[in-house]
Amino acid sequence: MIARAFGAMGTVVSLRLDGASDSFDADAATAAVADAFARWEQSCSLYDTGSELSRIGRGELALLDAGDDVRGAYEIASAWRSRTGGAFTPHRGDGLIDLNGVVKALAIAESGSALDRLGLLRWGIDAGGDVLVGGGAVGTAAGAWRVGIVDPADRGELIAAIDLAGSHGRMAVATSGSAERGDHIWTQPDASPIFAQVSVAAGDILTADVLATAIVAGGRTALEEFTERFPIDVLAVLVDGSLMATPGWPREPAGCRA
Repeated sequence: MIARAFGAMGTVVSLRLDGASDSFDADAATAAVADAFARWEQSCSLYDTGSELSRIGRGELALLDAGDDVRGAYEIASAWRSRTGGAFTPHRGDGLIDLNGVVKALAIAESGSALDRLGLLRWGIDAGGDVLVGGGAVGTAAGAWRVGIVDPADRGELIAAIDLAGSHGRMAVATSGSAERGDHIWTQPDASPIFAQVSVAAGDILTADVLATAIVAGGRTALEEFTERFPIDVLAVLVDGSLMATPGWPREPAGCRA
């Protein structure tokens, strides 16, 4: 299996690629993923002053006049705001549109589709701790990927792990909290900030990423509601360092405190 990595969206994107033969083009696969991340970043980054989203924030461009990526991402984020009762939102506290909550997941999902089209047997994408795996062998026990969850109090330690091997050869896990990017989640006024970090395993990266953020923002009420409504498993780290996990999250990985 070949490993590749590059910087994007303020983090590191790591790839694990396994082709049908030793001659598969790992460089082309990496380029396809990098292109997907670059396009989403160029259109939706608030750090790039020339992006469409930055221009919208400055009042130079109307949302309705933006390109398909920006308008589509905003529509997706708005739909998730409705599905989560506002726990997830595409708007910052100051009203500025911020699509970071969906853009990375959309880039990861698009990258996975590109790798599938290239015919890779197995592949894994890790973008700042948000992981999507796929390929024809992933649905088997031999094709499972073990993904570690870092301790938010000590980035050099793991607190748990989970094996990804979803139906149709794909599954995802996303982690939200302050350990990777600092405080960047707007907690609802009526929700106590009880979670330092939340990891969500789901059938797709967008669901995992959105609900991890929504549970951090919405607190215990959101955790209870979303684990009832959505087919997910959750590992939550409380601010005091204790852990909460759904029944489907494994308890036994060696060297972990889960």
